[in-house]
Amino acid sequence: MDHGAKEGSKMAQSEGNGDNKKSQQPKEVQTHPVKEQLPGVQYCINSAPPWPEAVALGFQHYILTLGMTVLIPTIIVPQMGGGNAEKAKMIQSLLFVSGLSTLLQSWFGTRLPTVVVGSYSYIIPTISIVQASRYSAYTNPYERFTVTIRGIQGALIISSCFQIIIGFFGFWRNATRLVSACRCIFKHGI
Repeated sequence: MDHGAKEGSKMAQSEGNGDNKKSQQPKEVQTHPVKEQLPGVQYCINSAPPWPEAVALGFQHYILTLGMTVLIPTIIVPQMGGGNAEKAKMIQSLLFVSGLSTLLQSWFGTRLPTVVVGSYSYIIPTISIVQASRYSAYTNPYERFTVTIRGIQGALIISSCFQIIIGFFGFWRNATRLVSACRCIFKHGI
């Protein structure tokens, strides 16, 4: 075979491979359409539960919210030097902020049927602020309560700024890629 024939056959092979590459390009993945109702499931994400069940689930959320909202001030307020009036004000504040946060989360957030309430995870840091020696100098219980609640509010403002920065720059999104759902469930279960 002469040199020109070899060149021609190589060119034909390369052109053939080029055509194969064009025909072998991966097709765009088509997603399955969302089914309105899955077999064996009473109601899906887009369908609402029946009214009696919705009322029962709403009452369950109410009991959960009320328990969290009353228990947290009951633990913390007496240690801060507050009485029943201060406890009532804190419960009112927690109910108002919980309702506002729940509405904002329902309208603009993930729109999941959740109730945003105070978290038990903040009790230990809050008690460490309450037990700080700088607040033991106050002998008037109301004055001690006022100064202590200001310290707690300042700590919450600083920690929320830290959380805003983490969320805005996407650090949490990058961290959650490394964590499976099973680990998150185990962590929240503890």
